[in-house]
Amino acid sequence: MNKTSKLVFIPVMLCFFAMGFVDLVGIASNYVKADLGLSDSVANILPSLVFFWFLIFSVPTSVMMNKIGRKKTVVLSLVITILSLLLPIFSEDFYVMLISFSLLGIGNTLMQTSLNPLVSTVIKGNLASTLTFGQFVKAIASFMAPYIAMWGASATIPSFGLGWRVLFPIYMIIGIIATLLLASTPIEEETDLVDENESNSVVKNFSSAFKMLGTPIVLLSFLGIMCHVGIDVGTNTTAPKLLIERLGMTLNEAAFATSLYFIFRTIGCLTGSFFLRIMKSRTFFIISIAMMALSMLGMFLGTSKLVLYVAIALVGYGNSNIFSIIFSQALLSVPDKKNAVSGLMIMGLFGGTVFPLLMGVASDAIGQAGAVMIMIVGVIYLFSYIPKVKY
Repeated sequence: MNKTSKLVFIPVMLCFFAMGFVDLVGIASNYVKADLGLSDSVANILPSLVFFWFLIFSVPTSVMMNKIGRKKTVVLSLVITILSLLLPIFSEDFYVMLISFSLLGIGNTLMQTSLNPLVSTVIKGNLASTLTFGQFVKAIASFMAPYIAMWGASATIPSFGLGWRVLFPIYMIIGIIATLLLASTPIEEETDLVDENESNSVVKNFSSAFKMLGTPIVLLSFLGIMCHVGIDVGTNTTAPKLLIERLGMTLNEAAFATSLYFIFRTIGCLTGSFFLRIMKSRTFFIISIAMMALSMLGMFLGTSKLVLYVAIALVGYGNSNIFSIIFSQALLSVPDKKNAVSGLMIMGLFGGTVFPLLMGVASDAIGQAGAVMIMIVGVIYLFSYIPKVKY
C-alpha cells in the first residue's frame, strides 16, 4: 500500500461503514409495521422505496461524477445521508419515514456509485479483495442496527424518548465524522478514458451509458447484482417474520435474526477478503452460491429454531462476497469506462425494490414461504452466472 493509499484508507473505510446505514431499513420497516399496524405489502414499500432510487440516480451519478470527481460525489452522498437520518428523530409518521428512506436511498445511490471506483483509484492491489474488506466494514454497521434498535426499544440504553429510533442519531453522528474526514483528505483522482471520436461517450451522454448494457458481461453482471441485493434485502426483512410466523416469537426476540444474518455476512466479508487472495474467484463464487441454495431450502422447509438459524447464517455468509466478485468482473471487463460501468452496476441495486415488493405480495398470499420462493429465483440466476466469473 503506497503513501496515498495509507492516507485515504481510514476515511474511505469509514465511508463504507456509512454505506451500511442503508441496511437499517430491514429492521426499521419491521418496527414501523408493528407501531403503525401495517400489512407486509405496505411495510415492504419502505425498503423497496430506498432501493428504487438506484434505478433513477445511478447512471446520472456516474455522469456527474466524471464532472465533479469521485471524492466530491461521495461527500455529497454523505450529506444527503445525514439529512435522511435527521428526519426520523422528530417523527415516526409514515410519510416522514417515506421521505427519510427516500433520501437514504438517494444518498446511498450516490455513495455506492462513486465510492467503489474511488477505491479502485487510490487502493492498489487485488480489487475484489479490497472491495470485500470494504463490504466487511459496511456489514459492521448493518448488524449493529438491529441491536441498537432492540436496545432502544427495550430501554436498556438511554433512548431520550426515541425508543428503537435512537439508532438514527447514533448513525447520524458517525456520518458527520465520515464527511469531515473524507472532505479534509487530499485525493488525486484519475479520469475515465474518453475516445474523442465517439460523440456519445458514456461519460458525457446519459443515454449511451445504457447502451453498455448491450455488452453481455455488463448486462449479466447487472442482473446478478439485482439478484444479490434482492436476496440481501429480502432476507433482511423476511428473517424476523419467519421466526414470528413459525416459532411464535415477538418482534424484539425475532429481531436477532436480522443481526444473525449480518453477523455471518460480516464474517463472510472478512474471511472472503482472504480467500479471494488465495483461491480463484470462480471457485469461491461456486461455494458461496451452494451455501445460498442450502439456505433457501432451510428457510422454505424449516420449522425449528436451529434449522432456521442455520439457514439465515448460510445465506448471510454465502451472499457476503457476491457483490464484490460480480462488481469486479464488470469493472475489469471494461477498465476504461469505470464510472459508467459503476453507475450501471449500482443501478442493479434496484433489485432491492423489485424483490421485497414481490415478496410482500407472495407472503400476504401464502405466508413467508412465498417470500422465500421469490428469493430462490435469484439464487437460480446466480448459478447461471458462474461461467462468467473469470478474474
